[in-house]
Amino acid sequence: MGGGCAKQGGCPSDYLAVVIAVICFFVLLSRSVLPCLIHKAPRTNSSSFWIPVIQVFSSFNLLFSIVMSVNLLQFKSQHWQRYCYLWAVWVEGPLGFGLLMSCRITQAFQLYFIFVKKRLPPVKSYVFLPLVLLPWIFGAAIIHARKPLSNECHLGLQWTFPVAGLHALYVLALVAFTRAVRHVEFRFDELKDLWKGILVSAASVVIWVTAFVLNEILTEISWLQVASRFVLLVTGGVLVVVFFSISSNQPLLSQISLKKKDNFEFQRMSLALGIPDSGLLFRKEEFRPVDPNEPLDKLLLNKRFRQSLMEFADSCYAGETLHFYEEVYEHGKIPEGDSIRRIYMARHIMEKFIVAGGEMEVNVSHKTRQEILTTQDLTHPDLFKNALNEVMQLIKMNLLRDYWSSIYFIKFKEEESCDKEGWSFSPPRISSVQGSDDPFYQEHLSKSPPTSRCTSPG
Repeated sequence: MGGGCAKQGGCPSDYLAVVIAVICFFVLLSRSVLPCLIHKAPRTNSSSFWIPVIQVFSSFNLLFSIVMSVNLLQFKSQHWQRYCYLWAVWVEGPLGFGLLMSCRITQAFQLYFIFVKKRLPPVKSYVFLPLVLLPWIFGAAIIHARKPLSNECHLGLQWTFPVAGLHALYVLALVAFTRAVRHVEFRFDELKDLWKGILVSAASVVIWVTAFVLNEILTEISWLQVASRFVLLVTGGVLVVVFFSISSNQPLLSQISLKKKDNFEFQRMSLALGIPDSGLLFRKEEFRPVDPNEPLDKLLLNKRFRQSLMEFADSCYAGETLHFYEEVYEHGKIPEGDSIRRIYMARHIMEKFIVAGGEMEVNVSHKTRQEILTTQDLTHPDLFKNALNEVMQLIKMNLLRDYWSSIYFIKFKEEESCDKEGWSFSPPRISSVQGSDDPFYQEHLSKSPPTSRCTSPG
């Protein structure tokens, strides 16, 4: 481990650090991909999808740039100094650590506006995140213009401490946003996850920056060079894995065991929020007769009828209207004084049904859509009133008229007449939970008509 590998790379500890970093990155990939594969979470255009993707991208950049900038693998090139500014300045800074911390700050920014201000953030995430990243970009541009790096990619004393301070500045920014939401009683421990993220990042950054400073300044001490770059890469690997694992972006998905596909406890936002009778049909529930002449709003209060109509709508690929009605109906069960649960449910409904390109976007007027998306009070009891009225008209004009003559209504009447002891139902329909905190998946029901559930008396 003499002067040769200490300056040029390729020491045994260097290769060990690279192996640890590779393992950490594959662990990170498994944690980010497996929940989506196992639970078949739908891809969305919201920040709940692309922020975790950016976190994985920035994590790879951070680890790979460390390997390249401190030359752990003895990479040789005639133009090595050009590569120094690529890896040590741009990829490790704005595209690595800076981007990773910016994602967490963006999440904290979202939580602040949604739960403290009770409205959607005034700046979209895809605009806010680049704004947060601007100091890193300016800093990288200044360093690139002044070209202070040595042939071994070291900054020197004059530049090392300002760069280290920039790392600490982002941790302090995350602390500031988190303190602003510290009094909110979150349902899914987002605040606790953020504080964990701060503690982990702060501890890792202290170790990482210390190793970075020692590596940049004490270039003549061979053993310190070897040890510091080993700590740099290993600490970076641990940081990206733990930092992503306690992400507050998908609180509901994190509560479903990867080993239990049949865990239905949190397969609906309403169930996760503890809303009573959230779409559940009970075996001994009374079977109330249905009169087609009754108003639609009264008919839909009958759970069994609503289930049958929803199955018919799903078979016609038009089930979003019934799903929207059901989730708004469950939203209305939450007491007006319970602002936190109302915000969770409202945000979920907006992401799933109202936002353009949502998983089950409903056909409502542009004016109604904008009234909901620009609301100043996510807890307002009439937030979805106009949208629900428009959706009810669509159900009356299209689905309901066809339903009365469908085999689904025939089977419903058959069950109504023969099921005297109660209905045996399949597990509750799986709903999609989204919003910058929370994605789920939608299982497609069988498109074939249901078979009769009646059995002759034994």
